[in-house]
Amino acid sequence: MTLSEFVKEKRRLANLTQPELSEKAGVGLRFIRELEQGKETLRLDKVNQVLQLFGYEVGALPLTRNTPADEKS
Repeated sequence: MTLSEFVKEKRRLANLTQPELSEKAGVGLRFIRELEQGKETLRLDKVNQVLQLFGYEVGALPLTRNTPADEKS
């Protein structure tokens, strides 16, 4: 699931419109629209403002790869 799909799903589950979400998160409506449309360059602090309403935040996660070397360990 992409970030845009995640935000859209959480917004819908909370019965919020895009304007309501933007107001609650303290970001502009244009930002919400761009986030839900999957724009590739967004301010991380604003993304976290939106995600915090749903109890989440963007963070660094280790990459996992399924390579033969990994499987032998």
